[in-house]
Amino acid sequence: MSFSAVIVAAGDGLRAGPGEPKAWRDLGGRPMVRWSVEGLLAAGAREVVVVVARDRLTHADEALVGLDGWKAVTGGKTRAESVQAGLAAITAKAAQPVLIHDAARPFVGRAHVDRLLAALDLADGAIPTLPVPDTLKRGEGLVDETVSRDGLWRAQTPQAFRFGKLKAAYRRWPAGEEPTDDASVMERAGGHVAMVPGDPMLMKLTYPEDFMLAEQLSAGRRIVRMGQGIDAHRFGPGDVVWLCGIRIQHDLGLIGHSDADCGLHALTDAVLGAIADGDIGEHFPPSDPRWKGASSDRFLLHAVSRVAARGGRILNADVTLICERPKVKPHRDAMRGRIAELLGLPIDRVSVKATTTEGMGFTGREEGLMAQAVVAVETPI
Repeated sequence: MSFSAVIVAAGDGLRAGPGEPKAWRDLGGRPMVRWSVEGLLAAGAREVVVVVARDRLTHADEALVGLDGWKAVTGGKTRAESVQAGLAAITAKAAQPVLIHDAARPFVGRAHVDRLLAALDLADGAIPTLPVPDTLKRGEGLVDETVSRDGLWRAQTPQAFRFGKLKAAYRRWPAGEEPTDDASVMERAGGHVAMVPGDPMLMKLTYPEDFMLAEQLSAGRRIVRMGQGIDAHRFGPGDVVWLCGIRIQHDLGLIGHSDADCGLHALTDAVLGAIADGDIGEHFPPSDPRWKGASSDRFLLHAVSRVAARGGRILNADVTLICERPKVKPHRDAMRGRIAELLGLPIDRVSVKATTTEGMGFTGREEGLMAQAVVAVETPI
């Protein structure tokens, strides 16, 4: 089921200790807010609105670079104002689901979303909950009484609602009061809110020790996948070849429907292979006239966007060019730089090598050239 999402990331997070507001702190090598955006996009969100403080708009662009399907808006002084700012930017129809999520809960995934969306069939809202495990006491300094845990639950996010009903419920919320969560707004408006099983992994990161635990847990939430690509093109009339995004003068050209850049074609297939998303020919059929003479940069950037849409990131790339000529070494650093730019990587994570076949085969006879590429991609489990 298609859904929209609002991620609240406008708070200061002062209890997390000194430093950046907690939504923008690194977790597992990435800003924490990115975890939630990637998780919801991977779960099928059609749009994600990230609500940030006014001075964090540029930070959002940097933290979420490479991801599609999101936009940032400025939040308000309170969480409720920020949620309403996010809802105002949603383009969904009234009956469509919207999820409200706290950026401080980074480990959201498809299983959480699926349970919430299923519960909306019979309720106006749905929230993930966990039973209260500890004995509860009431008092100030001294215990006044022990409170029964029967019927008590811990509410988590994301919380799911029908878009129109949540907006209407917020309009009815009394001015001057601050709701503790979005479900309480729906409850006050008379709506029925279903409880679905929560998950300890949806814990809210509040204190410095929470980040220490989350750092350890983050390593187990992602896997590294490898992809390999191979491509070859025949030499023909011309005076220029394109290799790894670099234009090289030569006494021959390469024949291909696009610009025949073997290096970027192999690399595109390697990226697509790492996420099991077909091959370059499926995404850009040679029979389609739109790709005649097209720059292969477009193919690789498309593959990179497919990785980002799944909540993944490319870790490194290794390209081997197999040819007698043109000589690759004079252009290798430029090739590495261009690939690094296209993949969004530092140049020290990109390798370009060249070899020959000692005069053997079609490359040895200089009938054409060949490229092989390997990439490592990190994705959610």
